[in-house]
Amino acid sequence: MKADTIFMIHGMWGGAWYWAGYQQIFESAGYQCVATTLPYHNMDPKGVPDPRLGITSLLDYAGVLEKEIGKLNEKPILIGHSMGGLLAQILAARGLTKAIVLLTPAAPSGILALTPSVVRSFWSVTWGFLKWGFWKKPMRQTFAEAAYSMLNLFPEKGQRETYEKFVYESGRAAFEIGYWLLDSQGASRVNASKVTCPVLVIGGSQDRITPASVVRQVAKKYKTVSTYKEFQNHAHWVIGEPGWEEVAEYVLSWIEKTGNGQHP
Repeated sequence: MKADTIFMIHGMWGGAWYWAGYQQIFESAGYQCVATTLPYHNMDPKGVPDPRLGITSLLDYAGVLEKEIGKLNEKPILIGHSMGGLLAQILAARGLTKAIVLLTPAAPSGILALTPSVVRSFWSVTWGFLKWGFWKKPMRQTFAEAAYSMLNLFPEKGQRETYEKFVYESGRAAFEIGYWLLDSQGASRVNASKVTCPVLVIGGSQDRITPASVVRQVAKKYKTVSTYKEFQNHAHWVIGEPGWEEVAEYVLSWIEKTGNGQHP
């Protein structure tokens, strides 16, 4: 049941770049880290997105990630943030991991996640949702939305520096997460009975885009194998906001206590 490879999955608008701090901590502890970049996310943030991004499904992302994991010498520990946390749940249900760590994760289908703060977080995107064909287009939050929803614990300079790294995201994937009741293929569905590995779920009390009330329901979904930890002084960007190190150290401690990690 041991693994010494940690496979890291970023969330919406992100890339492998935002795992740098976590990688340093885990690699210093003796783990090998693989930080992936989802399809069409390896682009200039100021550039024009590949139009294929708009119609990329969660299942497309999961398929690419499954192939990457298959190239490893062992089943890894998966760490996913936000949408990456939902992808980690999907992959765990396929039996591809020894353990998963879900950092302020997006919720799978069956959990109602559209709170007032979530609606505000996607306001410009929501207006796009009212237009025919929104599920075929790349999308991105405005700076004001990102500052409110994900980067609310940063000073303004930090908010802008982080936002300038954000790229476009799939409108289809956003639809599959937020409007799962209307998704005929059930892309965000996860069979909890098939998630048998240890699960750590991290919530932030000040999170506005995946509120702690929603994240608690994610932990409850896997209650037979999950551990839930809520940080009162954290919000959504637990991978880089002020004090992120305490979250990373907690994750590292949990990995080692579960017996799923080993030092060389």
